[in-house]
Amino acid sequence: MRRLVILAVVAGVLVAGMLFPFIGGIGLAAGAVSDSAVGTNADLKAGVLPAATTVQDATGHTLATLYDQYRVPVESDRIAPTMKAAIVAIEDRRFYEHGGFDPIGAARALVNNSNGGATQGASTLTEQYVKNYDLYVAATTDAQRRAAVAPSYARKLKEAELAVSLDHELSKDEILTRYLNLVYFGHGAYGVQAAAQTYFGVDASALTVPQAALLAGMVQSPAEYDPVAHPDAAKGRRNVVIEQLRQQGSIDPQQAAAAAAAPLGSVPDPSTPPEGCIGAGDAGYFCDYVLAYLKQAGFPTDKLTGGGYTIRTTLDPDALGKVKAAVDQQVPPTQPHVANVMAVVAPGADSHKVVAMAANRTFGNKEGESSYGLPYEPENMGAGSVYKIFTAATAMEQHLIGIDTLISVPASGYTSPIYKNGNGKPIPVNNDGHYRAALTLQDALAESPNTAFVKLEESTGVPPVVDMAVRLGLTSLAETPYSGKAGTPSIADVMKSQNQASFTLGVTPTSAMELANVQATLASHGTWCPPTPLASVTDRDGKAVPVTQEACRQALEPGIADTLMTGLSKDDSAGGTSAAAAGSEGWNRPIAAKTGTTQQYKSAAFVGATPQLAGASIVFDDSNAPKPICDGSPPHTCSGGNIYGGKAPARTAYRALSDILGDQPIAPLPPVDPAYLKGTLPDAYIPPPTPPAAPDQPAPGGDENTGADNGGGNPGGGGNG
Repeated sequence: MRRLVILAVVAGVLVAGMLFPFIGGIGLAAGAVSDSAVGTNADLKAGVLPAATTVQDATGHTLATLYDQYRVPVESDRIAPTMKAAIVAIEDRRFYEHGGFDPIGAARALVNNSNGGATQGASTLTEQYVKNYDLYVAATTDAQRRAAVAPSYARKLKEAELAVSLDHELSKDEILTRYLNLVYFGHGAYGVQAAAQTYFGVDASALTVPQAALLAGMVQSPAEYDPVAHPDAAKGRRNVVIEQLRQQGSIDPQQAAAAAAAPLGSVPDPSTPPEGCIGAGDAGYFCDYVLAYLKQAGFPTDKLTGGGYTIRTTLDPDALGKVKAAVDQQVPPTQPHVANVMAVVAPGADSHKVVAMAANRTFGNKEGESSYGLPYEPENMGAGSVYKIFTAATAMEQHLIGIDTLISVPASGYTSPIYKNGNGKPIPVNNDGHYRAALTLQDALAESPNTAFVKLEESTGVPPVVDMAVRLGLTSLAETPYSGKAGTPSIADVMKSQNQASFTLGVTPTSAMELANVQATLASHGTWCPPTPLASVTDRDGKAVPVTQEACRQALEPGIADTLMTGLSKDDSAGGTSAAAAGSEGWNRPIAAKTGTTQQYKSAAFVGATPQLAGASIVFDDSNAPKPICDGSPPHTCSGGNIYGGKAPARTAYRALSDILGDQPIAPLPPVDPAYLKGTLPDAYIPPPTPPAAPDQPAPGGDENTGADNGGGNPGGGGNG
């Protein structure tokens, strides 16, 4: 019965409208009859609107805003009464009297508009809400969006029917609030809160009479009444609204005069926040990692731009600033071809929180910028001798050796009796300098001779070393296809199946984030956790949204992890490969560290962990045709190369970690487990000391170079790593 009554009333008004070219400014073209409404009564009653998602740092500061429509829905009490009065005055003066459809108002608007009076719409605010809901929420295709505003009798009827239904089910204030949260105000601002912020930099609750009147007047045509592009038209329209407010008794004549005399007051360049991680500044890479992490966790990331979520992250803004300063200090953002990246992770038994990450490159899409996940995506050059950590951990787990065991250090040119190349020929392995013929595992990790670890791999086997790397944190090795094509074996599978001894020399792609998490695993007594950037995710109502994250697991027996921390503790001491860098940056804390450099000097890396923080930095050529890098002021590509992990990467990490830790108490490394000081292999025989290194060679314990470049099966040709 209600539908029939509405049909009769609407039809009567529309027939009358045939005598005029417009009804409320909407032409009724002949034949334009289609049921264009795509929303349902249930949708409208629920009233869920697309809302921007915010990504915050650990302090609650907004890093980035994700949206398709920049909208910040607010409750009724956060909308100024002046705004509600203004929109009712200009768009639907009988709003509180009619039942959703207003035949009297439609007829009055028809006559008034045809006589040149103040322009008023024939639709009620409730009908406009229905139409705008269809246009901005329900419609998903261009055809549906066109239909939502088409001059159709059927559409008008459907709008009226739904409006009357809503009026019976919702309060007037709820309808008005939803309308104001929905409509478009221009300059990318959807809804009154976004508009108040965009045009005036205030909350919707603080809108004054002239501000509210300006916004209310813009609803009819945001472009025509744009206060920046068309200030005179905007002011004229605003004053029409002010006059309507006066006529309806919402303001007195004195208030109206003062409001009409006020300047427009909008900001000179109204704009909504930048959309996405591009607007996050130095936190852009971290923001990008958050989205990648959520996607990998199975979170419906396609819902983020309209879901109104609040994503609180683990990013420490103070730490970010210090990491960014450190990477830029070593390699300026504009330095061609040379990238410097770093990631910092906090160890823990139940969580490895990502504290900060940065790159010297500005995050973005402009020339000289990068939107690739430089600090967390694997870079193709490799990390060099950092991977010797995995060989050491494997040998300790197999009880072959401990950190005090003397291991053999063959001279350069050593050929393994086990590992061959593709033609079945022995593979020569070289060192970058001269070493004692035997070193304790602890000293070997600090001085990093290649031959010692390739020989050690003969005892452990390559597959267990690869598996150890994955267990401790290099998870991408087991996920990334070796050929780059989906469905083909992973890098880890190929390394194991081909028995590539070069694995211990760090030839596979890796990332600073994963390397930092390896160190966090060791610093967490062998407990691996995913490097999480998430503190919490809540919906628009403040309710927690669960995110499926991998559970922490014991990747390495605690005694091995704790002892290996001490095994890595000499890198910053005399004879260690990063001693010079530690001294130059004033480092004064115990640290488990390791350096690495690839054979052709196209990349170099440093990893380090204290009980409080773990970090990794990599310097590499980020161009399409990588070249060797020379360490200088600043590092640069060159013909020969001399970058080492103990140079720019180590200086970056020591500086950043030192600044972040600041005046925190100096924490000792965990105590060793006596069971892992020695192993079942006998100590190697120690011959007389070798002669000093030649002047043009790095001294033992100085900087290092691995024996292989990315992806090769030949570990020879370099030096100590």
